[in-house]
Amino acid sequence: MSEDGTAVQDSPADWKEMDDFAAGIDGNRIPPTDRLTNARWLLRRADDVETELRFQSADRVHWTRGAESGTDWYQAIEVSEDVFFLDQTFADRPYVSEVTVAHLPSARTVTIESTIAEEPTPGEPRVSQRFFAGVIDPGDGRAPSGEIPGPTRDLVGWRALYRYSPNHLYEHVYLSTERYCWQCLVGEQRGHGDVDLTTTWKLAEDYYVFTFREFLIPVAATWLYDLAAMRSTGKFFGLGHGGAVRNAPGGAHITSLGRVQYPQDGQPK
Repeated sequence: MSEDGTAVQDSPADWKEMDDFAAGIDGNRIPPTDRLTNARWLLRRADDVETELRFQSADRVHWTRGAESGTDWYQAIEVSEDVFFLDQTFADRPYVSEVTVAHLPSARTVTIESTIAEEPTPGEPRVSQRFFAGVIDPGDGRAPSGEIPGPTRDLVGWRALYRYSPNHLYEHVYLSTERYCWQCLVGEQRGHGDVDLTTTWKLAEDYYVFTFREFLIPVAATWLYDLAAMRSTGKFFGLGHGGAVRNAPGGAHITSLGRVQYPQDGQPK
C-alpha cells in the first residue's frame, strides 16, 4: 500500500482493508488485566539485549533498554494463570510494535517485533517480524526451566475454526512451517481467502505463538494460542485507510476440525 492508501499489488476489487475486518474482531478476546501495575520485569533476550519494564498503571509502562528509555502504552492479557500476552507500542516509533509472551512458571519468553516498512516492496509483505527467545525475572529471581522456546512443526496439517465474535468466523489450514491458508466464513471478508507467510514457535506445553504476514494488504498478526483452553489472544498491526497505523486487538474461541497425516516421504517444509 502506498502512502496515499492505494494497494501496490493487484487484489480483488472488493478486497477488504484492515479497518473493515478488524472492527469488532475482539468480541471473544480475554479482557486486559491490571495485575502488572507496580510490577517490575527484567527481560533478557537470547541476543543478550536486556529490557527493564516498570509498569506504572494498567496501560503505561516505563522501559529501559541500554541507553534508551521511555514511557509508552501497553496492554497485558493474562491468558491463563501466570501466562501473559504483553503488547507494546512506542510514541517515537509508530511503525514498530512489540509483543512479549511470558510463561512465568518456566520464566521463558518470546518477543515478537513487528515493523511496517516505510515503502512497500512488490512481492513482499509490508510488515516484517523478528523473533527472540528469552527469559524473565518478574522480581523474585526465579531460574528458567524447561525447553527454550523456538520454531515448531506442531501445527502443520492442522485445520481449525476461529470464532472472534458472532460476526467473525475464519478457517485456518496450516500448510507448512512457512505458510497457512485462511478463508472467512462469516464477516466482512466472507468468501475471501489467501495463503500468507507464517511463523510458529512453541512457548511451553499447550502454548504456541502463531504469526502471519499478509501480501495483499499491509498487516501482520501475532497470536498466543492456549490449546488447553482452545483460545487465541492477539492483535493485528499494520496500516488502515489512508495509511494510518493501526494496532487492533483480537481473540477467538478455537474449534479443531482435524489433522492431515502426511506420508513420511512427503512432509511439507
